[in-house]
Amino acid sequence: MDCYRNHSDDDLVCLLQEDNEAAFDEIYNRYCKTLINEAHKRLGNLEFAEEIVQDVFIDLWTNRERRKIESLLPYLLVAVRYQVFHFYRKQKNLPYFEEPLEHIGQSDNNLDASFFLKELIAVINSWLGAQPEKRREIFRLKYLEQLSTKEIADELSISQKTVQNQLIIGQDSLRNAVSKLLTISLLLFR
Repeated sequence: MDCYRNHSDDDLVCLLQEDNEAAFDEIYNRYCKTLINEAHKRLGNLEFAEEIVQDVFIDLWTNRERRKIESLLPYLLVAVRYQVFHFYRKQKNLPYFEEPLEHIGQSDNNLDASFFLKELIAVINSWLGAQPEKRREIFRLKYLEQLSTKEIADELSISQKTVQNQLIIGQDSLRNAVSKLLTISLLLFR
């Protein structure tokens, strides 16, 4: 149904969990080709890739009420990767599958690390941009200029305790922002 084409992924997930088949169809239409491409680049076999994606969508529908999906596309990509690795594990005795598995381990690690680094920098920059001006300045002086809290306090004409409090608040906030990225990355890059 075209009426779901403009819905966000979050809306579609909510509708899916309410047994809405049209929402499921929209998710399938929206991401099927992307997922097949992901599986195909890892397997080198279109037929196997299509089967894996079908299994992912069957699981999505079958377990729709139990799944806690916060971000749809990353969830689906992780599910495809898991199915690909499961497929290789089942077929490990066949020589045909050994070479592609080595290729996955070598080439994707560099791409994954590069992607993760870019995402990490983007998260930190986004977080930093959302901080109050004084906290941004304190972080810049502490972590880029390597000043002590005493030196920062003197330079900004504020108390050392204020600098320490701002660093603690900022570190907690940054830790939360980065931990979300790490959680997603751990799922994606296993």
